Amino acid sequence: MLMPKRLESHLDQNQIPYSLILHRPTFSAQVTASLMHVPGKEVAKAVALRAGGKVLLAILPASYHVNFDKLSAIVGGNVQLLEPERCNETFHDCEAGAIPPFGELYGVPVYLDEALAEDAEIVLGTGTLSESLRMGNGDFMRLVKPKICSFAEKAWSASRLREALARGARR
Repeated sequence: MLMPKRLESHLDQNQIPYSLILHRPTFSAQVTASLMHVPGKEVAKAVALRAGGKVLLAILPASYHVNFDKLSAIVGGNVQLLEPERCNETFHDCEAGAIPPFGELYGVPVYLDEALAEDAEIVLGTGTLSESLRMGNGDFMRLVKPKICSFAEKAWSASRLREALARGARR
């Protein structure tokens, strides 16, 4: 599948320069980062969530995870993962499992973790499993107008988790 036409038109109409990056299909932004040989902190992932009956997007580095308590406090309601069926309804022109971070195209508010806010460039999904795009972070901010806040935490790598478990077993 190719990038949704509405996203391509949106970027072109707003004169946003970007480069398209083709890669093998992945279901994980962290795997995509590995394929591109860049740190997970430099690739953004979009997580579709709901708070009550409202859909929202959380954009955070691929190597981080959402702290649901922090984001719930920011949003002002209990935040949970969006059900796959509702995800497919909301992002109907995208491949299943591929959420683009351009909430304005879907009437969905976007929360961007501050860990991504100051990078010069940002790598984002397009709504397909095999394409990403690189664009200036300032262009992304201008286009999407996300709420910038702190809700993400570094994910534990498998080796870090093993080390912590080993230390705990030695005590």
